[in-house]
Parts: sequence; structure tokens; C-alpha cells
Amino acid sequence: MTTSTHRVTSGKITLHAVTEGNPDGAPLVLVHGYPDNLQVWDKVVKALAPDFFLVRYDVRGAGLSDKPEHTRDYRLPLLAGDLEAVVDQLLPSRSFHLLAHDWGSIQSWESVGTSPLQERILSFTSISGPCLDHVGAWLRIQAPDLFGGGSTRVAKQLLKSWYVFLFQCPAIPEAMWRMGLDRRWPAFLQKREGVPDASFSSLQKNDGRFGVKLYRANFLPRLIRPQPRYATCPVQLIIPKHDSYMSADLFGQLNQWAGKLTRMQLDAPHWAPLTEPEAIASAVRSFIGPQRVP
Repeated sequence: MTTSTHRVTSGKITLHAVTEGNPDGAPLVLVHGYPDNLQVWDKVVKALAPDFFLVRYDVRGAGLSDKPEHTRDYRLPLLAGDLEAVVDQLLPSRSFHLLAHDWGSIQSWESVGTSPLQERILSFTSISGPCLDHVGAWLRIQAPDLFGGGSTRVAKQLLKSWYVFLFQCPAIPEAMWRMGLDRRWPAFLQKREGVPDASFSSLQKNDGRFGVKLYRANFLPRLIRPQPRYATCPVQLIIPKHDSYMSADLFGQLNQWAGKLTRMQLDAPHWAPLTEPEAIASAVRSFIGPQRVP
């Protein structure tokens, strides 16, 4: 099993990508969230490598990929274009399975629900990352429901999403990362997320600084003007039971957006790829089933 690194051109930027695992296995693309880079998948990749040909990449603004300065350069269609560029170069003309966490899942819904990649995605396993368009539709239904519990569910999620509002403030989140939040991040993961082996990364400061642009570029436009996003591939929704940031209520109406939906609850916090990699690998392996691609 050989590991190879790649530079992928997507529009005006280049992305850092890695391929590894079983060359005879079904292709599986992994997309990380915020404020992470592709290393968040290390343990999951180790567990899946014997069965799948794995592709993972640093999303724009993270890891060793380019980091555009303008917020507009982090819009969802551009992120979907990045995934398209990665698979076109590393999996030319091949269909693939998709596994994503947090913001990686949020941005992957754009590809799962629209052309041209929709026709090539064989399955989608989503961990702690709803489609923003689905959230916008959910809010329109829940918020006016004062007596049926809808408004309470919205309030509960808003409390969990306090950081989203912070990230809309110019300069403040970036200043927090510059002032040493990157040094404190391992301690946060250890104490709040139960990640005993969390360690400092020299990439963390920039991962945090530039990644906030994902929130500014996409949250308000999509929540205000949601678009229909229907998944034609089978979708597996993994819901960490102790997720401090995503309420399971957000996914209550996902059946109307995914025709073939599987739900599973995992006894884990938000950063499940770091704390329960074997459980995630097992869920993916079971969901996809045994496959071999020449």
C-alpha cells in the first residue's frame, strides 16, 4: 500500500492531496472540517486502508493547500469545484464513495445535491455536517412553531451554534488564532472532546485563521435563500451522541432530501474521527459493502 502526495489545480489555486490504501479497492474520498486539515483522518485511514483506495485533501484555506485572502473565494460552488478537480485528476472518469466530517460534510452536500459530481458519487457518509440549504428549509418550518416545540428546537440549536455568530465578526476570530489559540487547541481537544493524544501542529494557526471565511461566505446567504439539494445516492448519517455543536434535530427532516437514508448514532463527541475511528471505519465498511474496482 503506497502513499503518494499530489498538487491539484482548481481554478486559480492549488490543493494538497494524498492517495493511499488498496489500489484494487473501491475509491473513497475523505473531506475534513474546520479547523482541521487532512490529518484529522489519520486514524480512520489506517483502519480503512486495507479495503479502499483512499483520497483525501486539504480544503482551500487549510493544511498545505493554497489560502485565498478574499471571503468570496470560499463559497460553496468553488468548494464543490475543488472536489471535482481532485477526483478528475486522481480518479479520472471513476465513480467514488464520499466520507466527510463537520465543514467537510457541509460543503460535500453541494456536490451530492448538484451536477456534475452527483452522477459519480456512489454513496455519502456524513458526520456532524448538515446541508446549509436543508438547515434553511428546516428553520422556516420550525421557527414559527411556537406550540409544537419547533421554536424550542431552533433555540437549542442556536445556543449550540454560538461560534457561527462569532465567526461573522471581522478580524476577531483571526486575532484569537494569532494570539495563541493554536497553542491552546490541543488542550481543548483533550478536555472537551476526549482526544488524549491531541498535539500541537504548526499548521493550526492558519487552519483556524483562514477557515473562518467558510462561515462568512456561506452561512447567511444559504440560510436566507436555501436551494433544493436532493441526494440521489445512498446517504449514511452518523450522529455523535455527545456533539456539542450539532443537534440531532437538524437532521429530523432529512428523509425528504435523501431517498435512501441510513441513520446511526455513535457514542462519541463532535470530533468522532479522532476518538472513534474504528467505529467510523466499521460503519463505512458496512454501509458500502465489499467492492473491488479494477
